[in-house]
Amino acid sequence: MTDAVTQERPWLTNVAYRLLGSLAEAEDAVQEALARWYALTPERRAAITSARAWLTTVTSRICLDVLGSARARRERYVGAWIPEPLPDVSRVPGRRAGSTDPADLIVLDESVDMAFLVVLEALTPAERVAFVLHDVFQYSFNEVAAIVERSPAACRQLASSGRRRVRAVRSAPVPNAEQARIIREFKLAWEQQDIPALVGLLDPGAVMIADGGGLVGATLRPVEGAAQIARYIADISVRAPGMELRVRSVNGRAGLVALRGELTVNVAAFEVADGRITRIWGVRNPEKLRAWNEWLGAEQGE
Repeated sequence: MTDAVTQERPWLTNVAYRLLGSLAEAEDAVQEALARWYALTPERRAAITSARAWLTTVTSRICLDVLGSARARRERYVGAWIPEPLPDVSRVPGRRAGSTDPADLIVLDESVDMAFLVVLEALTPAERVAFVLHDVFQYSFNEVAAIVERSPAACRQLASSGRRRVRAVRSAPVPNAEQARIIREFKLAWEQQDIPALVGLLDPGAVMIADGGGLVGATLRPVEGAAQIARYIADISVRAPGMELRVRSVNGRAGLVALRGELTVNVAAFEVADGRITRIWGVRNPEKLRAWNEWLGAEQGE
């Protein structure tokens, strides 16, 4: 049973990351769930018919508790809090094979798209857990009810409320090839400090949000409007000479990674609609970029 339980780590990590939007917090939740499993007596473990079901229930309940306390923590957070971005580590040869690194375990699909995760942040903890477990992981409302300890009818209402709120603010994702093309053009315009080209690639009502966590310099307020964002971005190149931009997968969608030397200093995710960029989320908090330095360092030879 020990081997079977260990094999559940990828599944649990995928559940926890979507519930929390933080790889570090997801790893902690999974570790706590596994610790509780191993703390059971052999008799208790033998009585459990499905280790996955038990571990998913425990992990989800831990995440529910974390989400409840996270709201208070994020109110004290310096500036905007953005979900922790993920790279596509499958591009690093041999990286996934036998790896226990949490990032290697995440399946990159539309349920980890940054725009989707940002919308989930607006849900109540109960809405988020019910919605994600039912709509993303296909749990029945009876199963969700057993996990969140509410009635199936209440869970149905929670998931329905979450679904309505997500649909109300989230644009339909464009094909990734189209997004990649737009991001490449944006990168070129940024490198050339071509403000008219940047403005042309941005929706007039575009919004840019930066997450520095109070650890590095980052705008504390959203930058709104195509012209304002274009000027802000062009100014970054002036203030940070020698910065290298790379188009990379960020949470399964084309994004930009900024490096200074071999250090990742910014990871930007984008939302694109009608051929223009509508949202930019820039993560500069170094605590959320530690793994990016490992992964991008591993691909230096490409």
